[in-house]
Amino acid sequence: MATILFKQGRHQCLMFSELSGSEGVQSNQFLLVNGGTGAILDPGGNLAYNELFLGMAEHFPPQRLAAILASHADPDIIASLDRWLTATEATVYISRLWERFAPHFCKPGKTRGRIQGLDDAGARLRLGQGDDAFELWALPAHFLHAEGNFHFYDPVSRILFSGDLGASLGGAVDPTQRVRELGPQLRHMEAFHRRYMVSNKVLRLWADMVSQLPIDLIVPQHGAPLEGPAVQQFIDWVRELSCGIDLMGSAQYQLP
Repeated sequence: MATILFKQGRHQCLMFSELSGSEGVQSNQFLLVNGGTGAILDPGGNLAYNELFLGMAEHFPPQRLAAILASHADPDIIASLDRWLTATEATVYISRLWERFAPHFCKPGKTRGRIQGLDDAGARLRLGQGDDAFELWALPAHFLHAEGNFHFYDPVSRILFSGDLGASLGGAVDPTQRVRELGPQLRHMEAFHRRYMVSNKVLRLWADMVSQLPIDLIVPQHGAPLEGPAVQQFIDWVRELSCGIDLMGSAQYQLP
């Protein structure tokens, strides 16, 4: 069942959040629709594929997808790529750093002519044709947590799809319930961010960049969306967070 993140006229953003079962980490998949144009963001691995394909068919014909967008190349992001390339004629958008790695998820030759590599600077992507086309911004989010990493901003819904940044994990987290106050949610977020984000320097650069945007929702790939006061609270929190290499020293690099 899909959670409606935004719906206005012909434009809507949907989230699927309970498709990976108990075998893998909880993850969110996203469908963006503008009239006759559809795009899927971070479609997930094979654990999610069948139910996602059937679930999205209630809202948009999967075979007509124009784009498959991947924030990075982790298995829970795009391991189902082979099956999506069979079922659709969509173009795959992913960092140029992962352009030559993505084919490893597919049969030989299957990605030929189907992958559009994104430069480090990102882009304002125009997806679809004519009146059904819409714009989606690929924002640089390198090292948060992958070397080549993008967040995607929808200027119509004012949703920032933030990949692993903003993730909350654990059985007590309900992905369908939006978080308006960050404080109580931090117990589900802090350990993950301290390990999976690379450095405070990068978080500060990201915070400066996204502070220029009007954001109504920050929606991560794991856990619950952040809205209202929690949006700015999260940006302020990561701006001051020590993580990754900030926390490493000789104690973490000892011979076993």
